[in-house]
Amino acid sequence: MIQVRDLVKSYGKLPVLRGVEFDVARGSIFALLGSNGAGKTTIVNILTTLLRADGGTAGVNGFDVARQPAEVRGSISLTGQFAAVDEVLTGRENLVLVARLRHVPKPRAVSDTLLARFSLTDAAGRKVATYSGGMRRRLDIAMSLIGDPSVIFLDEPTTGLDPQARIEVWQAVRELSAGGTTVLLTTQYLDEAEQLADRIAILHQGRILVNGTLAELKRLLPPAQVEYVEKQPSLEDVFLTLVGDTDLTTAAAEGKS
Repeated sequence: MIQVRDLVKSYGKLPVLRGVEFDVARGSIFALLGSNGAGKTTIVNILTTLLRADGGTAGVNGFDVARQPAEVRGSISLTGQFAAVDEVLTGRENLVLVARLRHVPKPRAVSDTLLARFSLTDAAGRKVATYSGGMRRRLDIAMSLIGDPSVIFLDEPTTGLDPQARIEVWQAVRELSAGGTTVLLTTQYLDEAEQLADRIAILHQGRILVNGTLAELKRLLPPAQVEYVEKQPSLEDVFLTLVGDTDLTTAAAEGKS
């Protein structure tokens, strides 16, 4: 679904991408894992036609991002690092507005379907200014799905969110993949890549160091030594127990399995 070959980009004399290559399979979740300044957002901007590469090639859904930008834009949605929602409007009004801008038939019916899909129906009539961070992010992702894009780009989707909101967003991302949407997400959180991604590429100083499944990456290190230890509850266990949200506790447990 996404093909990147020898991608190069510099800002002035500062090289940002140094021959990046990777593929993303249809319907999978692919994580670009790297620290700030590694080049993650630059890759996303090139793949979404917001920035031109200095060299190399990239394709999305069979279209070349440099030669066929209009076709690429018709295949994708992009959710940036900050939720692009209108706080003055309600959740439903945000979705209806985007549906009308994209000339989608029956915008209200589409919005109601997405509100239900992302567990926002009860808050549909409230102004987004009253939403929590996790609710805003879920609404943002729901807006990105209007028009049924083949690929969705999530640029650090949980930056600045509290633990409960992060888990809510993780649930939404898993549902995207389960519905057949191809997801490329960038993150600097190790646990996020571990929980969500089918494949993980570690990006460092503009280069892909490794690219593989979690199991493949773990095999790069020496085998673990088996020792008897007393299992103590993790901070996540404590947090979810105190919060008392059964759905989130179940989702977290499923993510670990």
